[in-house]
Amino acid sequence: MLSRRQFSVSVVLAGAFAAPSLVRAQGAALSDLRDAAIALPQLHAILVQRGDDQLLAEAPRGRGLTAAANIKSCSKSILALLLGTAIARGEIAGLSARLGDVAPKLIPQDATAGVADLTMEDLVTLRAGLQGTSGGNYGAWVGSSNWIAYALRQPRVAPNGGRMIYSTGTTHVLGAALAVATGKDLRSLARERLGAPLDIDVASWTRDPQGYYFGGNEMALSPQAMLRVALMMRDGGRFDGAQVIDADWIRASQVAQTASPYSGLGYGLGWFLSRSGWAIARGYGGQIIASHPARSLAVAITSDPTQAARSGGYFGDLMRLLDGPVLALG
Repeated sequence: MLSRRQFSVSVVLAGAFAAPSLVRAQGAALSDLRDAAIALPQLHAILVQRGDDQLLAEAPRGRGLTAAANIKSCSKSILALLLGTAIARGEIAGLSARLGDVAPKLIPQDATAGVADLTMEDLVTLRAGLQGTSGGNYGAWVGSSNWIAYALRQPRVAPNGGRMIYSTGTTHVLGAALAVATGKDLRSLARERLGAPLDIDVASWTRDPQGYYFGGNEMALSPQAMLRVALMMRDGGRFDGAQVIDADWIRASQVAQTASPYSGLGYGLGWFLSRSGWAIARGYGGQIIASHPARSLAVAITSDPTQAARSGGYFGDLMRLLDGPVLALG
């Protein structure tokens, strides 16, 4: 029986005997990638696929490749895909649709001025202009009796559609608006519009005090399921011959509308964008769903969800992994 390392390398070698120097180079690159990934102590699992070939499938820690893992804020990127389905089906008029028109009952009477005019684009690109509810403000927010009202009462620190302000409260409002507009809760939407066509399980996750699923955090997917999302992103919204997400939405998702003040990465419709061509869903602790269409690469990474993964720390290590040994396979 082949070991995991032997299996990974054999995928690269198969059918390539006519080019021994290329085989050796690719085998070395794959070996370098595996060694570099396993050396990262926070990393739980990594899957890498190029074209139709799965080059690497390793789970040195954690619960393995098939068990559900908390993907943390990768959920924000999943939520953005669901917004795309609602717009494609006419359930929401478009990115310019206002919160006050899509879901007016979500807005408390004492909401911050201008909240009703927030567009779906403002919300999905994290440009609501309100003080963030992530980081040091997270505990007070999730400890409140109404997460949506709390988020919409935050003081204004920028105009609607201004700079990026990372805030899970913003995407939670978007998730609730999606539920109102479609008449379905987020779990049902995710299972119907992503789970079924990708043949992946979307487990239940946290709800707020009003019963809305957590829009932008705490969703659980297996590493294998995450890879299928990455493959769909890589292939223009298609998976297994079917168009799962509208191709125009996938393209628009990969056009930077703003940039992260922390990592410097661009940010499109719910996806971080690197200068090297990656579209990335990023979650606390080092959860990653990444696609590189130009190199035909798709990657899923899970990590210890209890440890931080800052841009200058572990997340930086993961970006070096993507931009170094992973891109070398493409």
